[in-house]
Amino acid sequence: MPRVWEVPVHDSTRVRDVRVATEAAAAQAGLDEDRTASTALVATELATNLLKHAGGGQILLDAVDSSERADGTGGPAQVQIVAVDHGPGIRDVAAALRDGFSTTSSLGAGLGTCRRVADVFDLHSVPGRGTVAMARIGGRGERSGVPGRLARPAVRVGGVNIPFAGAEYSGDAWAGIRTGDRVTLMLADGLGHGPQAAHASSAAVAELRRSDRLSPAELLRRLDGALRDTRGAAVAVAQLDLTAGRLAFAGVGNIGARLRTGDSWKHLLSRPGIVGAHRPASMPQQQVDWEDDCLLVLHSDGLPSRWSPGPAAYRPSLDPAVIAAEIVRDASSPARPVRDDTAVAVLCPSSPDPAS
Repeated sequence: MPRVWEVPVHDSTRVRDVRVATEAAAAQAGLDEDRTASTALVATELATNLLKHAGGGQILLDAVDSSERADGTGGPAQVQIVAVDHGPGIRDVAAALRDGFSTTSSLGAGLGTCRRVADVFDLHSVPGRGTVAMARIGGRGERSGVPGRLARPAVRVGGVNIPFAGAEYSGDAWAGIRTGDRVTLMLADGLGHGPQAAHASSAAVAELRRSDRLSPAELLRRLDGALRDTRGAAVAVAQLDLTAGRLAFAGVGNIGARLRTGDSWKHLLSRPGIVGAHRPASMPQQQVDWEDDCLLVLHSDGLPSRWSPGPAAYRPSLDPAVIAAEIVRDASSPARPVRDDTAVAVLCPSSPDPAS
């Protein structure tokens, strides 16, 4: 049952908290001393930037398992660091990303060094709306020369998971697994909060890893038995057949699902019930076409159901974790934080440019 971390950064004392949490996440991911130090450097710089340039924000930390890697390449776990703010944004992103660009009282590392040190780095900033910066760091040799290329059309999965009120565990969990030419994305929301809810959602992820060849409807039936000894969970499963260009979807409970094709959004509907407690008698499975410009968002009920897609949702070249974080950021505010564990997972095409 892995931990996730959410650290609000509103004064300089929280920068140390970010570093401590990052070291704990690195230990959970099994990073060695050198890579742990690199991870802490990146997280500390991103936290410092939140204070200096945005008036504060939040750092989200997660040890992302190989099956949830946004590039789909497999391998050991990475630490995912996401810095989110509602600040003024960055007007000249290219300048901010140049190696060595920094302010006089910062660490002197800058976003350019964060990008160089990280295995994966991405940033999206809109003046007047804020910035999302994301870095993933794993063991040595983690860089992929051509990230995100699974098949044609190539896709990536990624997401963020935010525990309610700074709790140690989130009752939500997501996972994305590729089996041959099929990519399966699942999001589970264990009933309630805390360790018991996290146990239920973690059990759902574990069963997905054992049964990833099943269709979404078949997997939900399997999960109903696997979660009988837990509180139960709301679960949604989407499975993309890359060869056929078809997306299958099935869900039970209040997991939200939206599919974008071009500029149009379509809701994918789940059945009422609780996996592991009150599964519906029938389990219909939706089938929709998957085009090169599609993007799928799954989210738990910590995100308001009427969230509005921001600019990142129309830029699938961004890392899916950045898209997910911006969706959460734009649906909340410092005065109106999320009121539940909140997980958002995104399935989107890979960037045509390997360097982006």
